[in-house]
Amino acid sequence: MSAVSAADRHSRALLTGYFLGLGAIMAVWGARMPAVQQAAHLGTAGLALVLLAAAVGMVAGLQLGGRYARPARLPAQLTSGSIALAGCLVLVGQGESLSALLAAALAFGLAHGVLDVAANTAAVRCQNAFGRPIMSCLHAAYSLGALAGAALAALTAQAPHSTLFTATGALLAGAAVAAVPVTRSLSGADRPAMRAGAGKLPLLSSPGKLWLLAALAAASLLGEGAAADWAAVHLHTLGAPTAASATAFALYSAAMAAGRLTGDRLTAAFGAPTVVRAGALLATAGLTIGVIGNSTPLALTGWAVFGLGLSTTVPSLITAAGAGGAKAVATVTATGYLGLLAGPALIGALASATTLPTALLLPALLAAAVAALAHRALENTTP
Repeated sequence: MSAVSAADRHSRALLTGYFLGLGAIMAVWGARMPAVQQAAHLGTAGLALVLLAAAVGMVAGLQLGGRYARPARLPAQLTSGSIALAGCLVLVGQGESLSALLAAALAFGLAHGVLDVAANTAAVRCQNAFGRPIMSCLHAAYSLGALAGAALAALTAQAPHSTLFTATGALLAGAAVAAVPVTRSLSGADRPAMRAGAGKLPLLSSPGKLWLLAALAAASLLGEGAAADWAAVHLHTLGAPTAASATAFALYSAAMAAGRLTGDRLTAAFGAPTVVRAGALLATAGLTIGVIGNSTPLALTGWAVFGLGLSTTVPSLITAAGAGGAKAVATVTATGYLGLLAGPALIGALASATTLPTALLLPALLAAAVAALAHRALENTTP
């Protein structure tokens, strides 16, 4: 394995910053969603429509970003996507009607999709340059950013959400502009994509194995979407104060970050199938207890345990997909996004038909499915 150059280390640091910012802006969006809902006088069904608009926008953004995510275009796509996402967060904060929020959420999702695909494409190329996995650490950076964003939302719970959204958007847009000189010199833009079977990873045994990885990614990311968009709402329905509601996603993010920072060592010691299976079982137990416990302390604990349990799943699935090359990574990631995007809206629809606690048992059941299928999906596909 060749030595890592200074340019590659700078690229990794830059991408870590982008993942931190993306996590922070999504946490601020999710943690103050009850305030957005109240400002526009929305019921559960109305909020579900807003989340669906964001999901539709993200699907379009992923397609648009994937179409234009060429190596030479990645710096411009990272910068423009960051500025657009920050600006759309400001627009969401100003929305006081369902129609205004639908338009702002659609644009927010579009910008998020463009930035997300650019960041992950650049991360894969940077990982190729390093010659060893770094995706888990970048995902940990996203979780740490989400923790910081959720903590900020909790600390500013008494301030208008529009003020928080404007300040956050301005800060992150300014950071993106300041980083332009470094972003332009992003290394890895001229490197070849990951080759099938490169390194020590064996090839995926069949298309069925690839689609199983993709399905488990969707199941896992549905849980992440549920935490981002419904954890604060869940606590709010239990009568928790605004600060405690915002803390739910902060605890989830902190636990997920801790799990991802230690995940590589656990995987090396016990193997990815065992670590993912144990984590998914832990996630199932945590969220189930948090939902049926019907109390603020149990709910907060449940969301934290859920985040810890899910922490290693997606990085392990993406690593396994890497055995099939860049196209396999794209398939698993794109399918996973379907769960992330559709999950919150699906939970909203289920909550409208039943209750929110009942609807939140869905991600717990899907985590149990991940546990049941982890060995079949990950055997012979990871180092």
